[in-house]
Amino acid sequence: MNNFPVYPPAVERWDLFEITLSGPDDSTSFDRNITACFTCSEETVSVSGFYDGDGLYRIRFMPSFEGTYTFSVRCDFAESSYEGSFTSVPAGENNHGPVQVRDGFHFRYADGTPHYSLGTTCYVWNLMEKELREKTLRTLADAPFNKMRMCVFPKHYDYNLYDPESFPFEGTPCDISALTPENFPEYDVNSPMYVPDAHTNSWNFDRFNTAYFRQLDSCILALMELGIEADLILFHPYDRWGFSMMTRSRDERYLHYIISRYAAFRNVWWSMANEYDLLKHKTTEDWHFIGNYVMREDPYGHLRSIHQCIVPFNHSAPWITHCSFQRTDTYLTTEKTDVWREQFGKPVIVDEFGYEGNVQHGWGNLTAEEMIRRFWEATVRGGYAGHSETIIPADPAHRLDEPVWWSHGGQLKGKTAERIRFLKEVLETIPGGAGLKKFDHDWDDLCAVPEHEPADGSHVCSYYLLYYTFQAPSFRQFYFDDTTDFKVEVLDTWNMTVTDLGTMKGRFTVKLPGRPYMAIRIKAM
Repeated sequence: MNNFPVYPPAVERWDLFEITLSGPDDSTSFDRNITACFTCSEETVSVSGFYDGDGLYRIRFMPSFEGTYTFSVRCDFAESSYEGSFTSVPAGENNHGPVQVRDGFHFRYADGTPHYSLGTTCYVWNLMEKELREKTLRTLADAPFNKMRMCVFPKHYDYNLYDPESFPFEGTPCDISALTPENFPEYDVNSPMYVPDAHTNSWNFDRFNTAYFRQLDSCILALMELGIEADLILFHPYDRWGFSMMTRSRDERYLHYIISRYAAFRNVWWSMANEYDLLKHKTTEDWHFIGNYVMREDPYGHLRSIHQCIVPFNHSAPWITHCSFQRTDTYLTTEKTDVWREQFGKPVIVDEFGYEGNVQHGWGNLTAEEMIRRFWEATVRGGYAGHSETIIPADPAHRLDEPVWWSHGGQLKGKTAERIRFLKEVLETIPGGAGLKKFDHDWDDLCAVPEHEPADGSHVCSYYLLYYTFQAPSFRQFYFDDTTDFKVEVLDTWNMTVTDLGTMKGRFTVKLPGRPYMAIRIKAM
């Protein structure tokens, strides 16, 4: 083997263990076969390595248990294998392991800590200049979000009508200034859709741009340090560079590289696509191929989803671990959360129901009040919701003067983030760290109880959360039984206040302020 492999003597459980070794730096580098097998008393895991440029090859592994691991590395440019070992030490305070499905409809980390998904979207923040990336991370450090939707490939869409600093493959992009209606009638600089790559770009799809992926590495690691899941969008249709139209063999090569490079990050989720139904060059069969490939090749079983624009995918497919939805109606969005739960029997995240903003598009000009209402609708109906904001200067002529959080990151300007933090604090009061499910308490209220509680009203539940959306009652009356003492609180979800009304039992009345966005929390003593 060329040179001695380098690796640390110990890493935390669920952390990133990496072996680096030297090898050929030539036209064959990305085609080299490099594998490793890791073994401890509880598991045996085989992984693939990848080429990272400059003659360096890397193997990444995430130990799922504590103790001593032995490993064997084989590569086709060495005459013999390399044997070694390292110690997996206890996880640190902020290391809870990868997120998994819990109780059918919710999430938890591998160590059992609940994960209440409260995500945001910054599609290509990872492709911005260093100063803007650092500003995004500073913003996230003070924000309540624990998941980030982000693209692997660059994006061409409104407010994204320029090239990134680098690209995922070696080659050259089209000269956008040379694209005119006369030369390329199918191209419209203001269109979000793609342009055939044969006309406009020159890529070597056999050679990855390792500098591009090193920057993505650093962004995912930075999110990990903040306790934020990186929901990686593998494909999307907003593309003038041809990445959305690769052949199946190129897709497979790309997926193999991505999985080899990122599966060992504990905070990675896989989203097969953003708005899969707009990728006209891919069929349903293609998406099943992609989803099954990721499920089969990822040795850690990270969470997997696919997201639609108009037509929801059939989320009952075995390779889908949870449902990722965009709105399917102009106005009805998170109101369908409990229906989707029942239909697919999986956790539901409405990742895109609209954003707080002022752009011309209907998906990007919600008020902050409506954003928060939809978050609470999703939560009380037993699911989760996702945030972003599309706030631009009032003068459209200056729309590129500053970043838009939804795509570039930077600084939040809206009013929803702090109120999502309040919702997170409410979720953390659920007994036993359970998630919620919709409960038929009364015909004209929206009520949730912990997932593990019987939903048939056969006994008094330990916890009730009632939300009154845009309704504005001045009081509500309750009766559960004659003997149970309940702690009753009124929550103002907009003003972020909790008013303790003390202990009540039997038939009791809860006074409300007669304004919308109020909730009542009732806990059995």
